[in-house]
Amino acid sequence: MDIRKEKRLNTALQISNFKKALKRFEKLVEQIAAQKRDERAGLFIHKEDAIGYDKFYASVQKLFGPDVQNQDVKRFYRKLCNNTDASADWCEIFGYFSSEEDPIASQLDEENLVFFVSRKRRILISGSRRRDVIKSIVKIPHLDLLITATQKGLITVFNNQMRVQTSTNVTDTSWITGCDYLLQLKRIVATTERTIIVWDYKAQGSSQENYFVIKPMDHCLLCVCVVPLSDHLCRDDILLGDDGGFVNRFTVNSDDFGIKQAKFKRKLQNQVLDSKNFKSVKRKLHNDWVMKIRYISALNCFGSCSLDSNHSLVLESLKRLEDNLPVREFSMPRGANTFCYCVKANVIVTGGDDKVIRLWHPNISTKPVGKLVGHMFSITEIVTSEKDQHVVSLSSAKVFRVWDIQTLSLLQVFHDSQGGPGDMQIYSMIYDANHGMLITGSSVMDMYPLTRMIQDTKQVPHTHEREINVMLYNKYFHQVLTICSESIIRVWELETGLQVYQILDPHGFNTEVTSAAVDESGFLFATGAYNGTVRIWDFGSGQEMKVLPEGKDWKEDEHCLRRLIFLKAQEEHQHLVLALERNGTIKMIQGKEDDIYLTVIWELPDVVPFLQDGKHAVHLRMSTRDRNMAIPFPDVQLIVERNFSQPTDNPAMDLLRVNCIDLLQVEGYNLIAAGTLNGVIILWNFVTSTVKKVYRPEDCFTVNPDLDPKHFKINDILFLFRTPECARRLSQDSICSSSQCESSKGPRSSKGSKQSIHDSEVKGEQTDVTVGEQQPVDKKHPENANLPKAQPPILVTAHEDGHLRLWTLEGRLLKDMLPFTKHSAISLTSLYTDSCTRILLAGNVEGHVILCNISSFLDPPHDEKKFKQLLSWRAHSLEIIQVIYVEEKQVVLTASIDGSVRWRKMSSMSLLFKRTPPKAFEVEQDFKFFQSLSFPKIRRYPSEGFVTENREAGIVFGSLPIYRISSPTSLRFLPLIGVEAQKDSSDGITGKKKGGHVQREKAPRRRSLKKNLVPQINLASSFFPAIPK
Repeated sequence: MDIRKEKRLNTALQISNFKKALKRFEKLVEQIAAQKRDERAGLFIHKEDAIGYDKFYASVQKLFGPDVQNQDVKRFYRKLCNNTDASADWCEIFGYFSSEEDPIASQLDEENLVFFVSRKRRILISGSRRRDVIKSIVKIPHLDLLITATQKGLITVFNNQMRVQTSTNVTDTSWITGCDYLLQLKRIVATTERTIIVWDYKAQGSSQENYFVIKPMDHCLLCVCVVPLSDHLCRDDILLGDDGGFVNRFTVNSDDFGIKQAKFKRKLQNQVLDSKNFKSVKRKLHNDWVMKIRYISALNCFGSCSLDSNHSLVLESLKRLEDNLPVREFSMPRGANTFCYCVKANVIVTGGDDKVIRLWHPNISTKPVGKLVGHMFSITEIVTSEKDQHVVSLSSAKVFRVWDIQTLSLLQVFHDSQGGPGDMQIYSMIYDANHGMLITGSSVMDMYPLTRMIQDTKQVPHTHEREINVMLYNKYFHQVLTICSESIIRVWELETGLQVYQILDPHGFNTEVTSAAVDESGFLFATGAYNGTVRIWDFGSGQEMKVLPEGKDWKEDEHCLRRLIFLKAQEEHQHLVLALERNGTIKMIQGKEDDIYLTVIWELPDVVPFLQDGKHAVHLRMSTRDRNMAIPFPDVQLIVERNFSQPTDNPAMDLLRVNCIDLLQVEGYNLIAAGTLNGVIILWNFVTSTVKKVYRPEDCFTVNPDLDPKHFKINDILFLFRTPECARRLSQDSICSSSQCESSKGPRSSKGSKQSIHDSEVKGEQTDVTVGEQQPVDKKHPENANLPKAQPPILVTAHEDGHLRLWTLEGRLLKDMLPFTKHSAISLTSLYTDSCTRILLAGNVEGHVILCNISSFLDPPHDEKKFKQLLSWRAHSLEIIQVIYVEEKQVVLTASIDGSVRWRKMSSMSLLFKRTPPKAFEVEQDFKFFQSLSFPKIRRYPSEGFVTENREAGIVFGSLPIYRISSPTSLRFLPLIGVEAQKDSSDGITGKKKGGHVQREKAPRRRSLKKNLVPQINLASSFFPAIPK
């Protein structure tokens, strides 16, 4: 009885402890969910407080013991990170699912699977012989071509639309076993059992059927691959595997095929070449057939697999084929039929007749790092998807399995049900990353698209059903907000394009939202409607916080809001919004924390009647009215003559109505610029207490009286101002770039590549900036000597006549430009610039986007030649209402009245935002081993694996990255940090070679460079002992 009682007590104690562990586990899950929500909101999380996977796995083991499996915990952690609101059951930690149906069966909804099997596309082999099969498929990513080779000799080239571009029929008695693409010779190589075929697929006419046959070969060739050698022109190395276990390295040159003489002399069809005339080496690495051979550029080595159980996989450099030194071998039961390498995960995946998929580290051959079990038949093909980190395996029973490399979990199982087990055997399989498609080859070619690719084509290519009124970008949430004329607010993820949430009728039924703005923190956004109401919302949840109700005596469209701008509130827990109404009124709206209603607290007086009759400036009187809080703009009154009578019913008054505004609030400037319907620019200057007309289009009417005043209508206005910090950063980059270009001349300039062209453009632009910013050093304030003085702001206006005009604050026209597009004089609608005013983006009514470089133009004396239009493209078919440039992603967002929001990756903008590569002995805040010296960083994306192993050094030390720093010739010339001029070991003068003569640079130029370089810290005392003189 005592034993039974003791057992019951132990059981009760275990249950109690388990319940306590479950409660702690629930708290841990809640902490992780809250952490992920804060990360998505852009909040900073200290490294000590962050709960990563390792910390989570250790906590789970501590709660439930060491019996929990790593892959089950990984699956649960990944599910929790992807969806923090999803229901999480503790049973999943132990590999059990609480649902009644099988977890794999619950995923039968095809929309949630990786590949959309029902959308499979099949291509028949046209012109092939009876009962022919595709033995090899090769994808050429940079040409976007697909090459197939059938067993009986048909080689076909498909374009990116999967249409036959060209084909040839190899009349050989032997069957084709493989094919590949010669990168340097730009030809297709195929192997038969006894010969090598080289075919020029780009030949025209009757010569298209011409190919070269290299024979004889010592053994039966089974597989082939090409080694990408970018440093050898007109030469390719071919790796061959045969049935004797040999790996052959075969070298072919352009001279071997008479390629240079092919233009002048027609070769005979099927010309036979002797294999003994080619350079080749071979080595026996296996004791059985070589099933597959690949060259892995990331590891700088080749791999070959065989059915040999002892030498199943060999991974070595090409040099080992020329000697008899030991090679790295991986052993597995019954050998390996296939293998592939995943760069991000840094693993080699193998599969064979033992039905087990093994994951190997490239430098550890004793034991695999993971196993995937599930196939019931021999594994014949394996491919990987680098972007999605998936492994797709194929068995001899035509069963496909999709695995996740990171969690080692099964994602999808499908099979080719057409034909019996012996019919239509699949001989080849590749993954096309360009089009997101799995391609297999049997007697037909089947293509299985990714589900997300099909979903993208199924969706209507419009963001909204109606025209878009507003588009905003939240740089902290990395989300895009759009509002259409149907008053539907939608928030989208920039990375994926998926909708986060939407708000229907935010200002009431049948009330159109016409404007919006996001505050500086990114947590709030405001919307303005057609009836003049304003609402403030929480950006993360879409919950309404405050509202400005409609006035009683307001007319229907008199107070329609055209523009909203969030102002910096000088007190906490309050919100200030500057609003522009359709009638031209500019007012300030305040929101307090304890009040749900917004109130209008400030309004600019109507200055339009006083700027008529040739008067160009009006003085302002600052009001002394006491306020409970400080506001960005003071209360002002117009100082006018007493006998001035305000005109009534003047048609010119409507043309002076304000159409767009912009503001500038920096040190020394407190400005509001307004553009009107007839082209007048009104500038409110609260520092000098004046309001004036900057631009007077009536001067143009005296030249052309018949000109329509609306021809000069200003659709958008923008301040261009560069802060001293941005100016200093640009000047330092220009100095580093120009000095580096001078020191790196010679061999780079002779290549004529695109990079050298971009470098020359950057150098040419930035040298002017450097010259313009050379100023004498202030001896009294040495700390401000290297900080450039801020230049006065410039106004840029987008006009109805299609012109871009740039003005000084005094009204002087600096640049009048008509952007070059397909049609000239197209009305411009939107303007945008980056944070350091290096580029200017403009959109027009025909959907074009114009990109201009203004980096050097902003520096005095504002040379017109430095204002350059870089490119333009048609982003939409209809009018563009907003253009936004996302700097951290280098993406241009455009919204149009056609209902769509589109983005374009600006790869060509690298010449504007080019980071100078680090110099020798230059300290950066991104050391790998000295993390305590670097600032904390928020990792928004998973780290990608990179290969730094040195296989010659072994497993442990070969995995450590090695940084090589060239030693200085003398310690007295050890360079200073930031001093590019002392990069060489001596103060030698750089010479420029021109026309066979050397032009010497003058010494004062180098001394002037030293003045502008900061900081100057000598590292000699830190790394080297002092040397006695």
